[in-house]
Amino acid sequence: MAYKGPISQRQRRFGEELQRLRTAAGLSAPEAGALVGMKGPAVSHTEAGRITLNSERLEIWLDAYGCTDPVFRAKLAEMGRSNGKGWWTDLADRVPTLLLDLAEADHSAASMDNFETFYVPGLLQVPAYIEAIYEDASQHRKLDVEAEIEFRKQRQRILTDLPRREFRFVIHETALRMRFPGDAVMREQLVHLLEISELPNVSIQVLPFTAAKKPPSTGQFVVFDPGAPELSTVVVDHPSHTEYLGDQHSIETYRRTFNQLSELALPPVDQSLTTLSSRDSWGLIRHLLYLLQA
Repeated sequence: MAYKGPISQRQRRFGEELQRLRTAAGLSAPEAGALVGMKGPAVSHTEAGRITLNSERLEIWLDAYGCTDPVFRAKLAEMGRSNGKGWWTDLADRVPTLLLDLAEADHSAASMDNFETFYVPGLLQVPAYIEAIYEDASQHRKLDVEAEIEFRKQRQRILTDLPRREFRFVIHETALRMRFPGDAVMREQLVHLLEISELPNVSIQVLPFTAAKKPPSTGQFVVFDPGAPELSTVVVDHPSHTEYLGDQHSIETYRRTFNQLSELALPPVDQSLTTLSSRDSWGLIRHLLYLLQA
């Protein structure tokens, strides 16, 4: 059965994984098709994310491909049977497709690692900060600003509304010193970072200007892990486009890069562990907040 409408990133990712497994098993598309009563072109369309695959055929293929990891199989099956609908569906006609893909990635993630350089991560932005970002962006491209602001606010609910997930953020000090929203908004934003860091599933670290070594990355990225590391997706923002990466080399590279950034950054915001003799993310954010109050 063919999908209706544009192919989502989740559908592409599901198909790419099927192709990777089939290739690793040394089977051609016609050979894989013969196992489930499909012709070669239909297999190719499935691997391109153009048509659906029922659970029975998926199980046969995974057996034939030598895939025995029960967690991986369950997560891949979950990815394949998703209908792509959620809170974001109501905004589908008003926001870019890339935001819908981001919402789906959020929804399926068991953990998320996010590095940001110039802006506070979207999941941690207060409404006034969001509005300041889109006020500038709307001058350069056509946007339904109201819809995009609403999207970002709705997206933030995953921090608290869904079953417990782990969120790790590393934010460059540059982002916390930006004054474009105005001092009052930045004060509100910094206070919010301190408050949201009290959630047990949220870790916030600041990468300071005084980091002892050169950071291994100069651009922002997010690693979404659905609970099976091999099915992770890396989202990389570029000036002209957003890139989604699902190959194992990219996943391992960005996961390693995030861990290196975390090691370079100050210890996580945790007021209970802060001492006068230590330098940590909580202390730096408090210092920046003090400067804005001067």
